[in-house]
Amino acid sequence: MTFLRVAETAARAAMEIQQRRPAEVHHKGRIDLVTEIDMACEETIRAILEPTGLPVLGEEGGGATDVDSRWIVDPLDGTTNFVHGFPSYGCSIALQLEGQLMVGVIGDPIRDRLYTGVRGEGARCNDQPIQVTDCTDLEKALVASGFAYDRRENADFYLAFVKAFLERAQGFRRAGAAALDLALVACGQLDGFWEFNLSPWDVAAGALIVQEAGGLATDMLEAPLGLDSGRILATNGRIHDVMREVISPLLQSRS
Repeated sequence: MTFLRVAETAARAAMEIQQRRPAEVHHKGRIDLVTEIDMACEETIRAILEPTGLPVLGEEGGGATDVDSRWIVDPLDGTTNFVHGFPSYGCSIALQLEGQLMVGVIGDPIRDRLYTGVRGEGARCNDQPIQVTDCTDLEKALVASGFAYDRRENADFYLAFVKAFLERAQGFRRAGAAALDLALVACGQLDGFWEFNLSPWDVAAGALIVQEAGGLATDMLEAPLGLDSGRILATNGRIHDVMREVISPLLQSRS
């Protein structure tokens, strides 16, 4: 079985678990939740990935932080949405080999969609090819973001970016699951996405899928994407520079 098929199998298993409702909800932080469904999904994914012999970095169980070849797993992205029954959550599984992202899989159990990307082989949704939009004008673009877990302490900072794009873009959305937002950029339902304070499991699979769909996924400034940098700008590629032009002065003013 190929690495892609293993990841697809693990994602489908997690999506099935996510059809349940949580019986217990715990707080990792003031507004950061975890449920027994998060834990069950990660245990199931790890069991399916284990025969590959590669270590796993998972949101709930930790693991492989200092190796170049690993699986990177978010068992339930959008836990707060899941707890409230808001229909935007899923799972994210990425394969990194010798420091390079090679496979990405994102599962959306609500819409029964499986987004996949393999380096050099393109991106697909339910095995059908997908691609980013051809929008070249930010004023005609639909963009999205998310708010980090320190949003209560830094609300003005995050809202400054929202205000800037409300003034420049055609529309703005905030659904609350970064992996699915990236998948929507890849399949052409969003033109761009940015977010702060993200972890490797939030962006690894989605970044690869966006790139394989013809888009760009980078740091917000003039730098490649770093999985540990905590921030991402992902677009169809055509509005990447102009989105960066909006973001850059706001970042520089804070620093």
